[in-house]
Amino acid sequence: MSKPVTFAIAGCGSIGKRHVAVVDADPKTGLESICDVDVAKVQQLSALYHQVPFYTNFSEQLKHTTADIVSICTPHAEHTPMALQAIEHGKHVLVEKPMALTVADCKKMIDAAKAHKVKLMVVKQNRFNVPIKLTKQVLDEGLLGKIYMVQCHVLWNRNPEYYTESSWRGKKATEGGALFTQVSHFIDLLIWWFGDVVEAKSIIDTKLHDIEIEDCGSSTVNFASGVMGTLIWTTCVYNKNFEGSITIIGEKGTIKIGGSYLNKIDFWDVKSMPLPNQNMFVDQPNMYGKYQGTSSNHDKVIAQIANMFTNEKYQEVVEGEEGIKSIEAIERMYQFL
Repeated sequence: MSKPVTFAIAGCGSIGKRHVAVVDADPKTGLESICDVDVAKVQQLSALYHQVPFYTNFSEQLKHTTADIVSICTPHAEHTPMALQAIEHGKHVLVEKPMALTVADCKKMIDAAKAHKVKLMVVKQNRFNVPIKLTKQVLDEGLLGKIYMVQCHVLWNRNPEYYTESSWRGKKATEGGALFTQVSHFIDLLIWWFGDVVEAKSIIDTKLHDIEIEDCGSSTVNFASGVMGTLIWTTCVYNKNFEGSITIIGEKGTIKIGGSYLNKIDFWDVKSMPLPNQNMFVDQPNMYGKYQGTSSNHDKVIAQIANMFTNEKYQEVVEGEEGIKSIEAIERMYQFL
C-alpha cells in the first residue's frame, strides 16, 4: 500500500471537524496537525483524535507541518490569504467553499499555485450525491434530449443565533452574501451540467435577519448551453429547512432532485430510463469513525484526492480553474445590486 497522503487542517468549526473525521477514518490518508484560534476547541479535538499536534496560529502550523496537503476550513474571507500562505510554503491546498469571495482573489490563488507547482483543489462534495451522479449520467448520455430550463430552490431556515453568535456570518466583508454560503454548491452543479452563467438578473432583500447581506433572493440566469434558469434562495423559512432542490425540464423528461439537501429524487419521468426503485437513489447519512454527518460525501472528496496523489484511478477532483466558475457566476448574479 502507498504511503498515506497527509493533511494539516486549518479551522476546526463544523466543516473542519468533518474534515478531521474523514481524514482520520480513511486508511489512505493521515491527520498530521490541526489549527484553530479557539484553544479550547482545538485541544478538545486533539484529545479526540490521538493527541494530534495542534496550533492556534496558522503561521506556526505551516512552519512545522510536514503534511502533503493543507485544508482551509476557515471563514470565507480567510480562504485567499491562508491559501496563498500555504502555497508559498510549497503545500498543496484544499479549500472549502466558497473558493474565495471575488474572482480576482481566485485568480491570485490559481496563479500562485501554478507558480509554485502545487495543486489547488476546491471541495465540491455534492457532485457525489447519488441522485446528482445519476442525473449527470442521464445528461451526459443525452437521455433528456434538449434541455429547456432548470429551476433551483434553496429554501432554508437560519435562526437569529446563527448570525448573532458568529463573528463573521451576516457581514458583507466576511461572508459576502447568501449565495456564497447557502447556494454555491447548487450553482456549481448547474454550471457542471449546463455551462457558465453568461447572463443574470437578480433581486435581493433582507426581510427577517439583522444582517448586512440578503436573506431572500431570486435570479433569472442564462447558461452557455442556452438553458434558461431560475434560482430562489432564502434563510427565512419557518422553523427548519424546507427544501434544496433542482428541477430540470427537458425534451424527453423531467427530473426533480430534492430532499433537504439534494439527497433524494422527488420526481423522475425520463422517456428512455424509468427508475426501477426510487429508494435506491436516496443518500444515506455518512459515518466517519467518531463522527456521523448528513449525506455530505466529504469522504468521497478526500478519497478521490488520495487516489490522485497515489497515482490510482480517481473521478472528480475539482481544481482552481473549475472552482472559480461558481465565483464568476455569483459575481454576475450580484452585479448591479
